[in-house]
Amino acid sequence: MRLLGSAAAAAMIMAATLLPASAAQAASVFLEINPSTVRAGDPVSLRASCTDNLKAATVSADPIGAVAVEPDFVFLTATVKVPADQAAGDYAATLRCPDGKTASASLHVLAKVEPSRGPATGGGGTAPERIASLLVGGGLVVMVGGLGLAALSIRRRRLG
Repeated sequence: MRLLGSAAAAAMIMAATLLPASAAQAASVFLEINPSTVRAGDPVSLRASCTDNLKAATVSADPIGAVAVEPDFVFLTATVKVPADQAAGDYAATLRCPDGKTASASLHVLAKVEPSRGPATGGGGTAPERIASLLVGGGLVVMVGGLGLAALSIRRRRLG
């Protein structure tokens, strides 16, 4: 039984070291746009990774043009601003690494719309009556009643 377990462990170690790491290499080239949905005129951050992150790469998209992403710790990063007059739509962004590998992501640009003013909710000026004096008087009555009950409770403890 031990021989079978040792043989299985040896087979797994050999498979892990000898088989090509194509899945790991495929995941090493990527492009992220944050936020991926942005209003025209707002900035976006680009974060990318190539096989070799010590060399700058290029990200190109219709709204932002060609942008160099520079090495920043373990990733390639840049921040760009979408032009304020950019038309709304979905745009494909493409990362081109120095070794020829590519990755893509989508950038969604929304139209820049500013509201003219807030909603007319009345602000309380349309209430039929002013009852502030009634609320203040009621609050004072409750406080005096609470103090009276506290005094009565303390007095009962002393007598009993």
